[in-house]
Amino acid sequence: MQRYPMTPQGHAALETELKELKTVDRPRITAAIAEAREHGDLKENAEYHAAREQQGFCEARIRDIEAKLSGAQVIDPATLPQEGRVVFGVTVVIENMDTEEEKRYKIVGDDEADFKAGKISVNSPIARGLIGKSKGDEARIETPSGVVEYEIMEVIYE
Repeated sequence: MQRYPMTPQGHAALETELKELKTVDRPRITAAIAEAREHGDLKENAEYHAAREQQGFCEARIRDIEAKLSGAQVIDPATLPQEGRVVFGVTVVIENMDTEEEKRYKIVGDDEADFKAGKISVNSPIARGLIGKSKGDEARIETPSGVVEYEIMEVIYE
């Protein structure tokens, strides 16, 4: 079985989305299909076909979330031994050694990643380059524009 690492917040967000899909979206789509059927000829009924397509997306997302929740490996960084190493769930402050620009990222599961919010996937090149390193270490990260060197300024377990 595939394991899906996620923070407690990411796990709760998936559970909330699943509940919403099952209790709100699924009944709404079923009602839309029933209403579209009442309009007659299904071959040329755009409303019916759109509702069926929505139903397919909804059911696929429900299966996807259920699989991830069943294989969830919830990791709470606050409970980890705080050894100062970059691990899943920590927030890390890094400084670009060329530009001296600081960035702050929280390393999270794939479904939680939101680059604009400073949350990067544990499977991203940046996270993979930082995992296992400690404050003061340097990390060489391969980016589309070439190799960038970062210094780890801070590792925060929150």
